[in-house]
Amino acid sequence: MNVTPTGRTAFRPMAICCALFFILGFITWANGTLIPFLKIACNLETDLQAILVTFASYIAYFFLALPSSWILKKIGFQNGLVVSLLILGLGSLIFIPAADSKSYALFLTGIFIQGSGMALLQTAVNPYLSIIGPIDSAAQRISIAGFFNKSAGILVPIIFGTLFLKDAEKVTAKLEATVDIVEKNAILDKLITRVHTPYIALAVIFVLFAIFLKFTKLPPVDVDAEEEVDESADKTTVHKQKTSVFQFPHLFLGALAIFFCVAVEVMAGDIIGIYGRELNVDRFFVTYATAFTLACMLVGYIVGIIAIPKYVSQQFALRVCTLAGILFTSLSVFTTGTTSFIFVALLGIANSLMWPAIFPLGIKGLGRFTKTGSAIMIMGIAGGAIWPLIYGYLKDSLNIDFQHAFLYAMVPAYLYILFFAVKGHKAGK
Repeated sequence: MNVTPTGRTAFRPMAICCALFFILGFITWANGTLIPFLKIACNLETDLQAILVTFASYIAYFFLALPSSWILKKIGFQNGLVVSLLILGLGSLIFIPAADSKSYALFLTGIFIQGSGMALLQTAVNPYLSIIGPIDSAAQRISIAGFFNKSAGILVPIIFGTLFLKDAEKVTAKLEATVDIVEKNAILDKLITRVHTPYIALAVIFVLFAIFLKFTKLPPVDVDAEEEVDESADKTTVHKQKTSVFQFPHLFLGALAIFFCVAVEVMAGDIIGIYGRELNVDRFFVTYATAFTLACMLVGYIVGIIAIPKYVSQQFALRVCTLAGILFTSLSVFTTGTTSFIFVALLGIANSLMWPAIFPLGIKGLGRFTKTGSAIMIMGIAGGAIWPLIYGYLKDSLNIDFQHAFLYAMVPAYLYILFFAVKGHKAGK
């Protein structure tokens, strides 16, 4: 492992990982702003249609995670990072013709391509971050990187919210009052071209950072050489008999935990804008809704950086977070107005330490199967694609009250994560 003699993580790879997590956060949480913006700009009829933004982004992980593992084996970790950034740049550029043609399908294509780039990036950077230092402090390192990830997520709704949604109420009112098709199209044309400058800028940044990474020396970590550890033994034991990734049940239980972890993250971070609009809270809260959730996640990350593993274990932090998630969800459903909105935002604290704890627990002890196991874990990110659609279906198609639909979607997810925290991570050990 690339660890200093004192057991500390090397600074350079940690700094690179933090920068990459910032990029991941910026693109991922842009969806929170794109959902209400594209609903207006592409003249969509329902929230369920608009939520396809998150579906297009997160479903890419399901299809591209395992191929990403194969790509990384062929071209190497560092070249994989470079390629992932170039793919992100390509996805960003597709927004330009999508805006010019007002094509929602083309927007979704660009978002899917961005998701493909992020799948490759996540498959590479997460196991690297987990093993560049002691495995028991992996949650601490992921929390530090997550701090940068969610900092980007806070900036996105502030920047994009100002650029895209600064006069959303006036535009919506004007569209509703306009009968003439030509005039309505002119309003939409002017609105949708707002994506040009920011997404061209993003494409340029991704390409420049890819060039920087290409010529930056990163110390290698051979994950295939890592030992497989038996937690049930008093001493570390090297297992020679494991011949298949399917012999690690805790991995697949962990992937499902990641599925539900990302599901509740997206529900609290992206769907909060729709939730706030249904609550009729002030437009300020709706415009910057995602930023409130991510600010709460930053608080949770700070706690994780300080407490793990010095004061609490990864497993204990995960249990506390799931119980807090159930509590805040229940309180959001049985309150109204701004109070209910605040409890949804507080889910950011509950969700903050879930990924940092679940991922290292899921890949722990995989040895030469770490790359494949990481890809399987990354496939779980598809939870962010599926769960918002389930919420939209409950709310729009089954006509269930939006708060009760939120409860039905969130609580089962938290209960499974609690199971993984208590028992699932020990399976097969």
